[in-house]
Amino acid sequence: MGLVKRQESGQGAPERERRRHGRAPEDLVRQLADPDPAVRRWAARDLAAHPGAADALADALEGERDPAVRQALLDALAAIGGEAVAERLIPLLRSEDAGLRNGVIEVLQGMPEAVAPRMARLLEDEDPDVRIFAVDICRSLPHPDTPRWLAGLLGRERHVNVVGTAIDVLAEIGGPEELPALRAVAERFADEPFVAFSAKVAIRRIEEGRA
Repeated sequence: MGLVKRQESGQGAPERERRRHGRAPEDLVRQLADPDPAVRRWAARDLAAHPGAADALADALEGERDPAVRQALLDALAAIGGEAVAERLIPLLRSEDAGLRNGVIEVLQGMPEAVAPRMARLLEDEDPDVRIFAVDICRSLPHPDTPRWLAGLLGRERHVNVVGTAIDVLAEIGGPEELPALRAVAERFADEPFVAFSAKVAIRRIEEGRA
């Protein structure tokens, strides 16, 4: 029985051992490079309480491949928030890793005050993919100017995929104020059946109260 009891009591020991690592911020930052993903995950979680660790968390995020650790890093950065975090996350919208991009978009959507001053830059980025990701951020960004930003985009955008994505989002969040921009883009892209149809659907949804 004694042996059985020692085995039972030791079942949770590995996790407790990991938590015996130093908890000071500098120790936690070092643990972000630990070969054990569980140690990296716990370090990321603990660093959420240390705003000064934002750069270290962002650096770790760029190279992290373990999904659970990556999520812990994103959660920590979301908890810290602020303009410094937004500045570190926005360049990751150019990543080839779709999972990373989606995680970054989700975090940015929860930071409206930090993202708002940077949205004009994102919506005018030279890369149409980045402009599309910016529109995706707008889809769930709780900021009152979001529909206006997208209407302005429709007035100047020439890339059909960006236009289509913006129309799709405005169909969800737009109001009567965006109807002129939708009608104008439908006319401007009259030779693109998809754009014309999408704009027509968005206009109808807005006019009907998005019923």
